[in-house]
Amino acid sequence: MSSEFEQPFDFELDEFGDEVSDFDEFEFDDEDVLVRTAVLKKNNMVALLCIKSATGGAAICRVDPREQHPAVQLYDDPTAALEWFTRSLRSSKVNGWSVVYDGLPLQG
Repeated sequence: MSSEFEQPFDFELDEFGDEVSDFDEFEFDDEDVLVRTAVLKKNNMVALLCIKSATGGAAICRVDPREQHPAVQLYDDPTAALEWFTRSLRSSKVNGWSVVYDGLPLQG
């Protein structure tokens, strides 16, 4: 039995080449980094909302199954990024998404 979930999906991350090239020289102390991943579920869909923040800035990534590509937003102010992340998570709950996981990124 074959299903769409058995087929690997190839994200064409090369499209983001110039946009995320600023991160190549991004250095930080691991103690100053906030990393948080939220896994959301609605009907038969799963979405991700992630934030990685340090004293020099932050990035928020949203993977929405209704969109063709992930969306990344970069922030100079990590406080503003955390506020946006919290607001987005709250509005997702209002729109019928349930939070399956909210914490450190899952590995393995």
